[in-house]
Amino acid sequence: MCGIAGYFHFDRARSADQTRLKRMTDVIAHRGPDGEGFYTKANVGLGHRRLSIIDLSLGAQPMYSDDKKLVIVFNGEIYNYLEIQEELKSLGHRFKTNSDTEVIIRAYEQWGTDCQHKFNGMWAFALWDDRQQHLFVTRDCLGEKPLNYGVFDGTFVFGSEIKSIGAYGVSLKPDEELLELFLFLGYIPEPYTFYKGIKKLEAGHYLIVKGDDIQKFKHWDLPETDEEALLRNEGEVVEEFQALFSDSVRIRMRSDVPFGAFLSGGLDSSSIVSVMSEFSRHPVETFTIGFDEKKFDERGMAGIVADRFNTNHHEHVVTAATFDESLKRVLFHYDEPYADPAAIPTGIVSGYAAEKVKMVLTGDGADEVLAGYTTYQSENIAGRYQQLPGLIRQGLPKISAGLAPLLKGGLRYRANRLTRVLHNFNAPFQERLISKSIKIPVTDLKSVSSGKHLSIEDFVADVFKPVKFRDPFYLLTYYNLKVSLPAQMLVKVDKMSMAHSLETRAPFLDRRIVEYLYRVDKNVKLPNGNAVKNVLKKSMTGKLPPEIIDRRKKGFDVPLREWFKGDSFDRRLSQDFDQFGLNGKLIGEIFGQNKYGKADHGALIWRLLVYTGWMRQF
Repeated sequence: MCGIAGYFHFDRARSADQTRLKRMTDVIAHRGPDGEGFYTKANVGLGHRRLSIIDLSLGAQPMYSDDKKLVIVFNGEIYNYLEIQEELKSLGHRFKTNSDTEVIIRAYEQWGTDCQHKFNGMWAFALWDDRQQHLFVTRDCLGEKPLNYGVFDGTFVFGSEIKSIGAYGVSLKPDEELLELFLFLGYIPEPYTFYKGIKKLEAGHYLIVKGDDIQKFKHWDLPETDEEALLRNEGEVVEEFQALFSDSVRIRMRSDVPFGAFLSGGLDSSSIVSVMSEFSRHPVETFTIGFDEKKFDERGMAGIVADRFNTNHHEHVVTAATFDESLKRVLFHYDEPYADPAAIPTGIVSGYAAEKVKMVLTGDGADEVLAGYTTYQSENIAGRYQQLPGLIRQGLPKISAGLAPLLKGGLRYRANRLTRVLHNFNAPFQERLISKSIKIPVTDLKSVSSGKHLSIEDFVADVFKPVKFRDPFYLLTYYNLKVSLPAQMLVKVDKMSMAHSLETRAPFLDRRIVEYLYRVDKNVKLPNGNAVKNVLKKSMTGKLPPEIIDRRKKGFDVPLREWFKGDSFDRRLSQDFDQFGLNGKLIGEIFGQNKYGKADHGALIWRLLVYTGWMRQF
């Protein structure tokens, strides 16, 4: 796990400058505090910051082929590197190190860019091939490791973080046409960034940069799947998943440094700790954070799992007092507006864990792969709801909306939520998907901002253009794996863990598991329309305590609604928003509804605070 940066002048007469390259890597030193390295030759410059995890003595980068004609800077881990190494040895290759970086070089020598099909891992790397005079830049299948790039003044510039591109000397200019996408999603989806001229390399893609030409290719995609020919034998699916999951955890425990696991007390992280305990000769180091607000506190459930597997357990409490510092960290490390509030506890637990270990396993990706989100249940209910007579379907939302103002506290929040849900049930899938992203009417949210924007409707329509599925369950699975997973969930974990020089590994995102479960019928994943994560629950029965297996789905939430009732946030929102293209009057009304308990707008207020805080940096 590291940070990479570099550039390629299209004009071969322009020489690469190591001083400039060092500036690009210095700004991402948090990603790799254990060392730095540079390669400059003619018009090519590659830089690296190292976080040492495997082969501590010989794994430094840049790394070269024997004849020095290939050079690589690599961020990530190839978990099956030992198996690939054995295959390459059988083909006549000899190794000088025991690092996965050298495996990439040898694999490229053997198979060229097809080497990517061999890798099971997370990566973003740049490999200069002096023989073919091209730069090979690639990103892993699911998008666990970031890679940003752009062309400026005849130069291809790239980096793990956008701040490296700025350090090259590029003038960073916000692309405010993406404001609508941000307000709806809370993040900027691939291939966009919130800067003009800078893109994210999409998950599963790679670039070949040669001369003054840049070509983009796809090296991986979700398997072609016929909706009528999905896997329906639950017993076989559970058995295959058990084998894949166990092996996924095993190979992710390959490390030459101390490691542990995030433990929330939920099914995902508890399952990982269970399997880790089977392979580890020492108690697993586990890390949990909690809140003073009992509704959000999971320390009790995490403690049950820790006791069950005799882990070395560590706990930390998060309070509203941490908000200002957490917001500053989010604004700095995400480079662009990013408003998943779970970034706050993710950053805190990462910093806490980094005091003890250098790597952790996490439960990220389980909800996307195993259909764990409650939205999968709601899609099933929506299908049934739309079969009701029209008068009932149209009348129920009106009844719920009429009741809400008569209620107080939690009952009012529930009534408002029910109104939104019933309204969404009446809508087509794509409209429903958009509406679920925020808790105010779509037209109201569009009124929060002014100016010309890329519309959320156009973006969503483009996402689904290549999809052949008709069933909303499978459409939602596709969207989660292709959009929210790489652009929201994995960005959150990468940025906040690397802010503390901590590597995270996600066993549920093993490409074998993703490909296999993508071909599993929804009635196996979600039998009766409500048994979320059925495959995982069946796999862990007898291994985890029943209260963990049967526990209702709970996200990694932050009590924003309550935090934003304070006067300090009232003062923040009373500032002039017009300069940022926002409707200050409407925002004031939204804040008032949240402050006085009329509605829960915590997530939207957080997005507005992140956006305005980020824009003030310019």
